[in-house]
Amino acid sequence: MKQQNEDRFRHRDLNWLSFNERVLQEAEDDLNPLYERIKFLAIFSSNLDEYFRVRVSQLRQMKRVKKSIRKSLALRPTRITKQIIEKVKEQQNRFGEIYNGRIIPELAKNGIKILEANNYNEDQQKFVSSFFNNKVEEFIKPILLDTSKENELFLENSVLYFLITFEDKNKLGIVNIPVEACGRFVPIEDDSSFHYITYLDEIIRHEAYKLFPTEHITGIFEIKLSRDAELYIDDIYEGVLAEKIYESLKQRTDGQPTRLLYDAGMPKPIQKRIRRLLKLGKVDMMPGGKYHNFKDFFSFPDPTENKKLHYEDLKPLPHKVLDKSKDYFKDISEKDQALHFPYMSFNYLENFLEQAATDKDVTEIMISLYRVADESDLTSSLLKALENGKKVTVFVEAKARFDEENNIIWGRKFEEKGANVIYSYPKVKVHSKIMLICRNEGDTSQRYAYIGTGNFNSETASIYCDHAVFSANKVITKELHRLFRVLEGELIIPREKNLLISPFSTRQEFVKLIYNEIENAMAGKPAKITAKMNSLEDEEMVELLYKASNAGVEIRLLIRGFTCLIPGIKGMSENIYITSVVDRFLEHGRIYIFENDGDELMFFGSADWMNRNLDRRIEVISPVLDEDIKKEFKEILEIQLNDNVKARIQDKDESNMYVERKKGEKAIRSQYEIYNYLKEKHTS
Repeated sequence: MKQQNEDRFRHRDLNWLSFNERVLQEAEDDLNPLYERIKFLAIFSSNLDEYFRVRVSQLRQMKRVKKSIRKSLALRPTRITKQIIEKVKEQQNRFGEIYNGRIIPELAKNGIKILEANNYNEDQQKFVSSFFNNKVEEFIKPILLDTSKENELFLENSVLYFLITFEDKNKLGIVNIPVEACGRFVPIEDDSSFHYITYLDEIIRHEAYKLFPTEHITGIFEIKLSRDAELYIDDIYEGVLAEKIYESLKQRTDGQPTRLLYDAGMPKPIQKRIRRLLKLGKVDMMPGGKYHNFKDFFSFPDPTENKKLHYEDLKPLPHKVLDKSKDYFKDISEKDQALHFPYMSFNYLENFLEQAATDKDVTEIMISLYRVADESDLTSSLLKALENGKKVTVFVEAKARFDEENNIIWGRKFEEKGANVIYSYPKVKVHSKIMLICRNEGDTSQRYAYIGTGNFNSETASIYCDHAVFSANKVITKELHRLFRVLEGELIIPREKNLLISPFSTRQEFVKLIYNEIENAMAGKPAKITAKMNSLEDEEMVELLYKASNAGVEIRLLIRGFTCLIPGIKGMSENIYITSVVDRFLEHGRIYIFENDGDELMFFGSADWMNRNLDRRIEVISPVLDEDIKKEFKEILEIQLNDNVKARIQDKDESNMYVERKKGEKAIRSQYEIYNYLKEKHTS
């Protein structure tokens, strides 16, 4: 990895905080119904938890890497961590202002009040005591510590606890808050016109005296400890360098504490005591509000059942061909078919696989699974195919972050039923979203391909914006079949000419495509690069885009998450303009368009322009060869590029300013515009 130059490359972890700030902006935006704004607070909180478990923990661990290695990589873990903590504190304060200053009052306007323990009336106190005695107390495991003696305290990752202080200053109480068993929010029945809801936390706070009957409580403070996730060094570094880092970290204990979030009202002497008990550094202490784990607000109840407090339903749109299809194989063999999630139903993919599982002429099904859903129609169809004697080959990613256990469980289920299950190779993840079906048709074997930008997961398909194409194109299916043979170990390289496959050819082909635009610009020909991706981090790609900008290539990027490229700098990136759309759905698709002197080349698939996607993962980027689909993809992308409601400008100052709508200009909220565009296109 090259030495980073701050004038040319942003630090990915700092810029990621800009993305999470855009999520926080959605919690402020009155265009979003109240309960959706509450969900954006939950998303912000959930994102931040994962960020500390993965990214910040990695920075912390890098402090332990040998100084010579840190120097060669220009690593500055302590400095970056301090900058992160400072920015996160700002965002946490803003979070508190949104929650207390806007969300709570708006809930009250809609007849919903969140009650704290000190505001319970007599009847509510009786209800809370009864609820605690009958439904909560059995799940609580109070701990009384004598801090005058040496103690070892273990707190579980992301579990909520109360730290309780007593009149006897040598004692501390630790009480778990059993959210998983009891739920976080408890409605309280009342005769008034208001709907009252209280936190489980407040019920336990009210009844805490029962847990320590011999002690006099002087303070109750909520805390939450985040622990390291497994380090994913191979996502960033490679080869000998990765081995050296692993060697430096070989004494590391997995799951060590990385952040203690605590009630900012906790007195400093108590902060010091808990810090010593948990063996934390000062930098690991993060002050917060009275409550933590706002991701629980995903399940915040709506006792009013008021539809205006939620997004209106967007029913999945019918696909003009597949919706009426009685034979997917026939329709796909005649013409490529594209899907767009979540605007269209994931059922089309499930129906296709179901037909393959029961079709007597289908001989083989090959699929790569990165994040396996729980029991689903897709997994059921794969099991059915095995029962029907089909050869089924499943490539399971054993190192999909936080999904490892579920993926391996499903891999074993498929193995037990007779599938050929192949787990990912060491240091190479199978991140592609591909499926291939082989079918006997007369005297020949016909192949049918599915290539997508999103996982084979019906749950995420309802909230992630992704694209997919079914194709019987002989060139594409042949090359995809060769890739599956590589994954099975039958071939060493796929030798593709049309597909871009990481780690074999994606980088090289994108480099050629960008250089082609540079040469065209220098020759006075039309030159433009338009790309949509989740993240832009790879230094070679960033440098090439700077070079293209300086050559006069117009570069328009749509990047949802972080970018290490700094746009709009004279003499470096003045021809690069970047926006980011954060809205109701999570933008997840990747589309790349190159002007190519008027003969546009378009690609889509699973890879971002990140080092890991180009060099250390099995990724598939496909050319869009069907002219109708090419037009459809481009029109959808143009709608997103013209968003002037939910698009933010990613500028050199990281200001996250909304794209300004000119006077008289039509408001374009791209996700809704795309829905309407597809509705007209597929139902007319």
